[in-house]
Amino acid sequence: TKMFCRCDNDSWDKEPNINVCPVCMGFPGQLPVVNKIAVEKGIKAALALNCNIPETSKFDRKNYFYPDSPKGFQISQFDEPVSEKGWVDVEIPDEDRFIKVGITRLHLEDDAGKLTHVRDASLVDFNRAGTPLMEIVSEPDLRSAKEASAYAKEIQKIVRYVGSSDADMEKGMMRFDASVSIRPKGEEKLYPRAEIKNLNSFKMLENAIEHEIKRQKKSWEKDGPLGGPVTVGWDDDKGETFFMREKEESNDYRYFPEPDIPPLVVTEKEVEAFRKEIPALPNERKRKYMDDHGLTEDDARILSSDFRLAQYFEDVVDKCGDSKLAVSFINTILMKHLNEELIGVDDQKVTAEMMGDLISLVASGEISNNAAKGEVFEEMYKSGRGAAEIVREKGLKQVSDEGAIEEACKKVIEANPGPVEDVKGGKDKAIGFLVGQVMKEMKGQANPKIANDALKRIMGL
Repeated sequence: TKMFCRCDNDSWDKEPNINVCPVCMGFPGQLPVVNKIAVEKGIKAALALNCNIPETSKFDRKNYFYPDSPKGFQISQFDEPVSEKGWVDVEIPDEDRFIKVGITRLHLEDDAGKLTHVRDASLVDFNRAGTPLMEIVSEPDLRSAKEASAYAKEIQKIVRYVGSSDADMEKGMMRFDASVSIRPKGEEKLYPRAEIKNLNSFKMLENAIEHEIKRQKKSWEKDGPLGGPVTVGWDDDKGETFFMREKEESNDYRYFPEPDIPPLVVTEKEVEAFRKEIPALPNERKRKYMDDHGLTEDDARILSSDFRLAQYFEDVVDKCGDSKLAVSFINTILMKHLNEELIGVDDQKVTAEMMGDLISLVASGEISNNAAKGEVFEEMYKSGRGAAEIVREKGLKQVSDEGAIEEACKKVIEANPGPVEDVKGGKDKAIGFLVGQVMKEMKGQANPKIANDALKRIMGL
């Protein structure tokens, strides 16, 4: 539900102006009531960002007029937010380094509605008005568009991990305002900034910052630094920023305590209870997967990037006991299907227990790796049936009878004198061809390791 009323908060693809009520529409005499769950989600996100949680915080009225703001003000937090003074470690891709980004505060507020501009008019949809927002303000610790994008991606992963938001940018759940200022090399002073409003993709964030840096450099060379802070927009089609207005400062908003909402009180006991609900976060899991499971950095990064995927991997390993095989199945065949269908790991039929069973059949030698990744997995993914049932039905159980395999090997050696001579001459790749012929002879059911050993033994190697 919304931040201060009981209206449905899911307005994606809904008819305009149906998720509204007198409270979120700002009718006279209506009293806002704080959404307890939204506060809890905000506190959990703040804890994951290493923020301090004061015992008391309050809401304030931030006064400004905008056509899609029905109340004529926003209920936000000014001088006593729900959290402050945190930090997050951010890995910079392809550079093998981390930066520490300070978090000024995470505060709570409600959103405005949505304007759609048409010819000679603007249409207003208030469905989004009152949506709970977490605004996360960072310290000026970022030095490039690449660092800003990496930071934003880390924030997205963290809020998803703790269950505070799906942070789906396509649905408007995550947006960025990027403040850009430049200064002569070696100076510590912060010069006036340009705040780029409402960027809604990582690529857009990078492009807008890179353009704004170039624009300010060019302007500085001609006229010196900006005369004061400004607000700019981003035209994605033109690939350039455009001036919107001189930037408002806090006194322009005429903040005062929201008279209809009492202060929030969060006890130390409640904070500790929330802290215990915070799972191991992406960077911690990545290190764990590399150290404890021996995964490559790339595999560990993929698995730790999404909480549900990380939990799936851990559950599969608990079931089958083989980290390497689990990665081989999850990061290749499963991820291929998920990426093609643009769905999450929880939105498909192969549960972690089912995947663990499939991998156990491979590890025990009951079915071949190729059969498991091909015919068996495809049927599991399509039907949701278990691996053992599919193996029985399709007759895919691997033959490990050494006598039967040896007979097949003798036939293959007799029929392929050229590759046999290649193997004896030291051409190792030729053995793979012979193993393939044995598999063909036994309709794909021979244990390839036993076949390999048998071929070498018969050839006297």
